[in-house]
Amino acid sequence: MPYATQLTLQEASGPTMEEVSLLHDHVLFLTFLMCIIVAFSALTVTMGKTTHNDPTEEVEQLEAAWTIAPIMILMLTALPSVRSLYLVEEVFDPFVTIKTTGHQWYWNYEYTDNTNISFDSYMIQTQDLPKGAPRLLEVDHRMVLPAYLQARIVITAEDVLHSWAVPSLGAKVDAVPGRLNQLPMATARTGIFFGQCSEICGANHSFMPIVVEAVPLKHFEQWLLTQD
Repeated sequence: MPYATQLTLQEASGPTMEEVSLLHDHVLFLTFLMCIIVAFSALTVTMGKTTHNDPTEEVEQLEAAWTIAPIMILMLTALPSVRSLYLVEEVFDPFVTIKTTGHQWYWNYEYTDNTNISFDSYMIQTQDLPKGAPRLLEVDHRMVLPAYLQARIVITAEDVLHSWAVPSLGAKVDAVPGRLNQLPMATARTGIFFGQCSEICGANHSFMPIVVEAVPLKHFEQWLLTQD
């Protein structure tokens, strides 16, 4: 969960978010480095400091430097980005597949692997919240996953555009009517992870939260039996 005065991303709770956080820190460092290089170059030109007797030669060297430097920075940004994009998009032998459908204004979850489990997930109203539950984030039926194992989340929508987002798991995928998008998801620990629809989908856009509950495999199998 986020906390007051937080300046960084939420703590990563899965490999996808860990990859996103590493890429964020990497790009932020390169941005800082680029700012220093540009500031130093501008200061050098402004102050008119020369290290050679021939000013033309120094200008040529400076032009070469500020041409090569951005190319190197772009390469150092692009290569890790391609790697991260592959890792956060590719699905490797998922243990379970869950179809998520966005409606106005709730989510439907369907466990499609040889089961007939399907249920709707509505936000719990403030007056009905159990003690200690987060307001506007708790739901009546959570999406349950086995912890430490990869799941495939197939996302679509029934009516308008929605977006299925759980920040601490690095999940944010558009739910588009008539189209299936997929997302690999794995958690690095057991726990409860909160998210919300991040696409303005109508009057009750802010009242369709997402709750993912990661449990040990044994408990997940028991939960499946209770849903039949």
